[in-house]
Amino acid sequence: MAQRISLGIAIVIFLAGVVFAGLFNVGLHFTNQLEFCTSCHSMKWNLEELKETIHWKNPAGVRAGCADCHVPKSFIPKMVAKVMAAKDVYHEILGTIDTKEKFEARRWQMANAVWAKMRASDSRECRSCHSWEAMDLAEQDRSARKRHGRARDEGKTCIDCHQGIAHEEPDEPEDEEDEE
Repeated sequence: MAQRISLGIAIVIFLAGVVFAGLFNVGLHFTNQLEFCTSCHSMKWNLEELKETIHWKNPAGVRAGCADCHVPKSFIPKMVAKVMAAKDVYHEILGTIDTKEKFEARRWQMANAVWAKMRASDSRECRSCHSWEAMDLAEQDRSARKRHGRARDEGKTCIDCHQGIAHEEPDEPEDEEDEE
């Protein structure tokens, strides 16, 4: 009788784990959708910028959404990104970035945090679509071919040259020391 109860408990725990994993996966998928990402006021401005770039509309018909550039595919880095993204929701709720003016005031700081993350990961999310191995340098114009070849040799990563490719590049704030 005790074995039967233990087996029943084990089956219930296993099934609860399967249900939890399934719901967790559905939640992750939902929070990677463009509609979810841009449901905050501050991210609507980013969407409008994205719509003006080659990542939104291009001859190949390939479109990158928020998660394509900001959420890693691998589980652990994805979970870290999700935790870090929670701060944007937090600041939206607090009212720190809920207006265009407040957002712009913090834009340099936010952009630099994203750029630092991209440099640290060797532009991992960019390379989901743009790998050195897949690039046909011969098909690129002379300038791009030369720069990409040199960047690869120098160990540069995508964001070193392509800041502002999907969103407006913020102006660097003037140092307070320079104003005096």
